[in-house]
Amino acid sequence: MLIAGLQKISLIDYPNKAAAVVFTGGCNFNCFYCHNREIINKSKIPQEMIIPEEKVFGFLKQRINKLDAVSITGGEPTMHKDLPDFIRKIKDLGFLVKLDSNGTNPEMLKKLIKENLVDYLAMDIKAPLTWNDYKKVIRIENKNIFDKVLESVKILNESKVEYEFRTSMVDDQFTTEDIEKIVKKIKNGGTYYVQSFVDPGKDDLDEEYKISYKDLKPVKKKDLNEFIKRGNDLGQKTKIR
Repeated sequence: MLIAGLQKISLIDYPNKAAAVVFTGGCNFNCFYCHNREIINKSKIPQEMIIPEEKVFGFLKQRINKLDAVSITGGEPTMHKDLPDFIRKIKDLGFLVKLDSNGTNPEMLKKLIKENLVDYLAMDIKAPLTWNDYKKVIRIENKNIFDKVLESVKILNESKVEYEFRTSMVDDQFTTEDIEKIVKKIKNGGTYYVQSFVDPGKDDLDEEYKISYKDLKPVKKKDLNEFIKRGNDLGQKTKIR
């Protein structure tokens, strides 16, 4: 596993659990508001950020009976073929496992669910679930990836694993109608979370697109409240995170 970060404790990443957070390197999306841009491109991750796997497990062994879970995020964790083996080692230590994913590897999700390797799944919904809407956010010209996202939505909805869908957004990016489109596609027994962009206080996003974090604004509170109201009115349990 290419591990590009370790947060030793979080009380918000795994619902109602104290968890360590492992950040994997590399992502097949290029979302303009991403908080972790420095780990999207595997070849450009600073060497000093990379954490040996044995160091992660050394830390986890010291936290047995002190932490409840490990949340694996990224980047995109399912890009790593050795993810199942990595999770098995975590579960062998007695921890629950939560996985964050953008949904582009449904085959991996099916394998993890079938082998009971994940206890909680969180899938990002980047935009209304049409190709034209999605590619504006992920900045990838590969519709096959989007088709896999749709397949992953179905997998989560049909699974017995606890799960959530979630959407991060910047001001003026979404309308109530967009939320309606998303909810009608994901309507399920889990929870749908909407969350506002928060400036991570880092450098500009990238030179190619000339976008800076300072150009992105949080969603207005009244808009978030309207979004969750509309989601709940449509029968989807919707909350602000």
